[in-house]
Amino acid sequence: MRDENCIFCKIANGEIPSATIYEDDDFRVILDLGPATKGHALILPKEHAADIYSIDEELAGKAFKLAKKITTRLKDVLGCDGYNIVQNNGEVAGQTVFHFHMHLIPRYKNDKSGFGWKPGKLTDEDRDEILEKLKEK
Repeated sequence: MRDENCIFCKIANGEIPSATIYEDDDFRVILDLGPATKGHALILPKEHAADIYSIDEELAGKAFKLAKKITTRLKDVLGCDGYNIVQNNGEVAGQTVFHFHMHLIPRYKNDKSGFGWKPGKLTDEDRDEILEKLKEK
């Protein structure tokens, strides 16, 4: 299924030109127009799903396998030192286009990309609450 108003549906299905680095029946992988680092790419499913909660489970699995394939190849091509594979869900988590996609962000020593977070601490109370709630479901 496609969403006629979705920019990523249009890009994934070839209606809008892109710097395509890979394509198959299920996905198009493109270079991001606003890259975090040189070689930043996006995996776009051709079928529309807003996020991880609504994407077909089999297609989600294929996306992660494809991420491995593409990052392995790009690591050699770009000579980067590592990779972040990022998938945001919901506006509060940084999702700006509501079509499931994965960011493949090459990392270079001292690239100053700024990606990361400040680790907190898992309290005993939080741990117990979460584990108990998971048992209830």
